[in-house]
Amino acid sequence: MIIRPANVSDLPDLMQLFDEARGFMRAHGNMNQWVGGYPQEELLRSDIASGCSYVCEEDNQIVASFYFRQGVDPTYLEIEGGAWLNDEPYGVIHRIASRAKGAATFCVQWCAGQVDNLRIDTHRDNYVMQNFVKKNGFSYCGIIHLENGDERLAYQRRKV
Repeated sequence: MIIRPANVSDLPDLMQLFDEARGFMRAHGNMNQWVGGYPQEELLRSDIASGCSYVCEEDNQIVASFYFRQGVDPTYLEIEGGAWLNDEPYGVIHRIASRAKGAATFCVQWCAGQVDNLRIDTHRDNYVMQNFVKKNGFSYCGIIHLENGDERLAYQRRKV
């Protein structure tokens, strides 16, 4: 597997990948996350233009996608019911979706190779993702709120 920046020509495959991810969520009881076609093509175009959208390829096929950026994430400035593990510089992972066994873990490992601290969040109903982040070395830290006010369970992983 390899990680590379996403480009506009990847959009049809990315839209399909996220459609599959929404279906997977619904099949596993997560009816309230990524509703209304989220993430929309316009958001993915913005992610690509910002240089923060990445794809994971295996045999020249996109098997996963994620948003990764180093720096302060405004939605992580306030945390309720807990605390971040530290206040050191961090990278954030958002919108991770995978269609191949091991691809999402490969993406997280790649991100961990870029920065010592990673932060990620997920919906309360996304039990699959909650288990995934714990399995990949993240610790639950508390609740954050998105710009629209929706709450998310927040996790951090730090290099030991």
